[in-house]
Amino acid sequence: MQTLYALLVAPFVEYAFMQKALFGSLLLSAGACPVGVFLMLRRMSLSGDAMAHAILPGAAAGFLFYGLEILPMTVGGLIAGIVVALGAGAVSRFTVQREDASMAAFYLISLALGVLLVSVRGSSVDLMHVLFGTVLALNNEALGLIGAIAAVTLASLFVFWRALVAECLDPLFLRSVSRLGSPVHFIFLGLVVINLVGGFQALGTLLSVGLMILPAAAARFWTARVETMCVAAVAIGFASCVAGLLLSYHAALPSGPAIILSAGAVYLVSVLAGTRGALRARLVTHRHRTA
Repeated sequence: MQTLYALLVAPFVEYAFMQKALFGSLLLSAGACPVGVFLMLRRMSLSGDAMAHAILPGAAAGFLFYGLEILPMTVGGLIAGIVVALGAGAVSRFTVQREDASMAAFYLISLALGVLLVSVRGSSVDLMHVLFGTVLALNNEALGLIGAIAAVTLASLFVFWRALVAECLDPLFLRSVSRLGSPVHFIFLGLVVINLVGGFQALGTLLSVGLMILPAAAARFWTARVETMCVAAVAIGFASCVAGLLLSYHAALPSGPAIILSAGAVYLVSVLAGTRGALRARLVTHRHRTA
C-alpha cells in the first residue's frame, strides 16, 4: 500500500509544482479534448496541427519584446493563429488552391518565421521552451489563463452544441435551415485557436495539438455517439496527464512528451482493443463468415 502511495500519490501531495502541473494539464484536457473530437469528425486533424505551428510567430514576437511573459506571448499567438486561419481560408476561397494546401503553406512559413524570431534574441533553451513547453513550470498566471480558456470553451460547446454537431454531419443542411452555419464555423475555429494558445503554455507549439487530437482519436474506437465520445476523450486526456506526469517524475523524462506518449499509448490500445477497434472488427467478421 505504501509503495502504491509513493508511486501514484506522493508526487502530487509533496510537491507544489507537480500539483500545478496536474491542475493545469487537467484544465487543458477539459477544454481541448472535446474540441479535438469535433476537429476529428470534421476531418481537420492535420489542420489543427498546422494551426498549432501557426501561433509560433506571434508567440515569438511577444518573446522578442517582452521575454517569457505569458500575456504578450499569448496575445501574439492568438493574433497569429487568427491571421493564419483567415489567410488560409481566403486563399482557398479565392484561388484554385485547396484549404489543406494553403494551410500547409502558411504553417511552414509560420514555423520558420517563429523559430527565426526566437533565435534572434533567445538561446537554444528559450527555443526549446517555446517549442516544447514547460508544464512543470506553470505558475498561477498560466493556470488562470488555461482555466479561463477551458471555461469559455465548455460554455461555447454547451451553447452551440447542436449547431456544431449538425455542421459535422451536414454543413450544407445546417446553412440551409439556420443562420448559424457560417458563424458557428468561425466560432469553432476560434475555440481551436484559443485552446492551442492555452496548450502552448504547457506543452509548447509542437506538442499542444497532441492533447487535443490523440484522446479524441482514441475515444472514437470506443463509441459512435458524439456526447459519449467527448466524455471519453476528456477521461483519456485526464488519464494521460496523470500517467505522463508520474512517468516524468519517476523516470526523469521531459513532462510534455511523456504526457503525449501516454495519450499515444492509449490510442494504440484503443486501435486494437476498442469496441470499434481492429480486433473487434475482425472478430465480428469472423462470426459472420462462420454463421
